[in-house]
Amino acid sequence: MQEAAFAFGRKPREALAVRSGYPPSMTYRIKGLEPSNFAHLFSLDDAELARHGVVRMTADAKPGFPCRTTLDDAEPGETLLLVNHCSHGGDNPYRSTHAIFISEAATEAASYQDEMPPALERRILSLRAFDKSGMMIDAALAQPGEADSAVRRMLADEAVDHIDAHNATRGCFAARIERA
Repeated sequence: MQEAAFAFGRKPREALAVRSGYPPSMTYRIKGLEPSNFAHLFSLDDAELARHGVVRMTADAKPGFPCRTTLDDAEPGETLLLVNHCSHGGDNPYRSTHAIFISEAATEAASYQDEMPPALERRILSLRAFDKSGMMIDAALAQPGEADSAVRRMLADEAVDHIDAHNATRGCFAARIERA
């Protein structure tokens, strides 16, 4: 595929988008959660965290502890908070909460445009497309390295408002994907 892509003067990702029918001009953005939303928890001791249903953990492997602020896996030795997060609010059957990791060292939310963040790129993802009323209208399972084309296919449908990516194995929220 790379030889054909460069022969036409395109990057491999652009060539794949054109060949698959999803234009490279269709852009999407993935942004990490704002660390300021969790900052009030960072200074609490473990007993106080437990009263809030939060657990402080230390990463002991990479990959293994995907931070939802940096959108990458924490380095071994890094501390994170395991918190319950409402990723899909609203008053409908698709309201969703699950445990997520937030790095205590994260100072700003990562942002990616037209590419998958490292923590998403290396995992099997469940992609769930929602309309403006928060109802799921499409879904796909993406193997590592295959999410980009699935996201572009879903966003080609004008009825899709956003896509929520979840780690397929454990089910936890990974990131929200929106049109850029």
